[in-house]
Amino acid sequence: MSTTQNIRSWMFRYRSYTPLPFLLAMVVFARPSLVSLCAGFAVVVLGEAIRFWGVSIAGSETRTTGTVGGTYLITTGPFAYVRNPLYVGNMLLYAGVGIMSRALFPWLLLVAVLWFVIQYTLIVLQEEEYLAGHFGEAYAEYRRNVHRFLPRVTPYRDTSPAPKRVSVAEGLASERRTLQAIGVVTLVLIALFVWQSGRA
Repeated sequence: MSTTQNIRSWMFRYRSYTPLPFLLAMVVFARPSLVSLCAGFAVVVLGEAIRFWGVSIAGSETRTTGTVGGTYLITTGPFAYVRNPLYVGNMLLYAGVGIMSRALFPWLLLVAVLWFVIQYTLIVLQEEEYLAGHFGEAYAEYRRNVHRFLPRVTPYRDTSPAPKRVSVAEGLASERRTLQAIGVVTLVLIALFVWQSGRA
């Protein structure tokens, strides 16, 4: 395995943990305001809405941390607009937290967004190799019509039957930890805002 493949595999395996240093810094250096909390939380909600829609279709396979894989080629829901809606949702989540906290603003936010663009690009390159090998022309056609990270205005229409439908229960089961983390971070930032306002 080449060095590049090793890096991509490492990025994929630990993709749930690489945000932690940024989130910690965003809390430690937080200087939230009422405006930043409201604006940032709106971005967080948008990011989580995209994620939830995606995992409600793709299911628990999105949580795998071993090797890249996938049972189905999903082209419906948010996947009809962008090939990697969960990663787009993640970037919006982290950007929203950065806006809420105003920690070292805007430099920490810019560094975090740059890091995740690089990380997700490396991960997606590996995932694309798997999808191209397993789904052949169906994936090639989808790839020609739907961008990696830039959403389409209109949904992509696949002529083949959708392999999976939206399941809110499956989405809730898969997103439980993410929703808990959003709640904790939001409450911590609100508490810091109240505390800092009281000291002013």
